[in-house]
Amino acid sequence: MYPLHITTPMKADLVDIGFEDLTTTDQVDDIITNTKGTVFIVINSVCGCAAGNARPAAKLAMQYANKKPDKFATVFAGVDTAATNQVRKYTLPYPPSSPSMALFKDGKLVHFVERHQIEGVAAQVIARHLLTAFEEYC
Repeated sequence: MYPLHITTPMKADLVDIGFEDLTTTDQVDDIITNTKGTVFIVINSVCGCAAGNARPAAKLAMQYANKKPDKFATVFAGVDTAATNQVRKYTLPYPPSSPSMALFKDGKLVHFVERHQIEGVAAQVIARHLLTAFEEYC
């Protein structure tokens, strides 16, 4: 588990702009299975590609989307371990990776962005990718 004094500002980067902070398995189950429509979940991380690519991309997509998911949420790998593992059950068959991003529609995974699609890719490129998925599914 990472020290909270390090991860709290990283978590706040998304939570402060409206992402719901999921910390329990029940919260994960509830938002994925009980949301009619779309849910976008970011599996956050302490790594540099989360700070430089994933979180900025998620924020840009949220800001510029014409069609937005009904709900935005986040879990933090290495902090919210049980919640993160629960999200990962819903993202199978994709292997666990963080950071990563998942879009669910009516409880089903419809789009997933893996770490290898984030690492070394500009936030603006990732955001455009997300905007395309939002247009298709939201």
